Amino acid sequence: MIRILEEKDIDAVIQIWFETNKKAHDFIPESYWLGKFDEVKNILPQAEVYVYEDNNEIKGFIGLVDNYIAGIFISIESQSKGIGKKLLCYAKEKKTNLSLSVYIKNSRAINFYKRENFKVISENLDENTGEKEFFMTWKNK
Repeated sequence: MIRILEEKDIDAVIQIWFETNKKAHDFIPESYWLGKFDEVKNILPQAEVYVYEDNNEIKGFIGLVDNYIAGIFISIESQSKGIGKKLLCYAKEKKTNLSLSVYIKNSRAINFYKRENFKVISENLDENTGEKEFFMTWKNK
């Protein structure tokens, strides 16, 4: 089931955010994600966040800021089970176009977004991490 984030979900969601970022972005020091932990936890309730819940357990979530996907995060043990695709499809039903930034070294995510008809628009530098990233967009046909 996909539903809007509730206050009671924040601890589970921030833990998924942290663990997933560490694994997917092992080229960025863990200390970077630790430094962002409280900031992200505090802004989560203000963002448009949808969680994927199964048997009363949050397995993943998608965060949106207007039409920008701030991230799709799936718990490590729940990855590659179609949850990310379901969350993305849910967002596509709500929006006519979407955009996102993804680290170039995160080829798994880039391939996922390309399969979902996102196009690379530009290559940029994330000044916070010094890592190159793609800016990608999707438009409803």
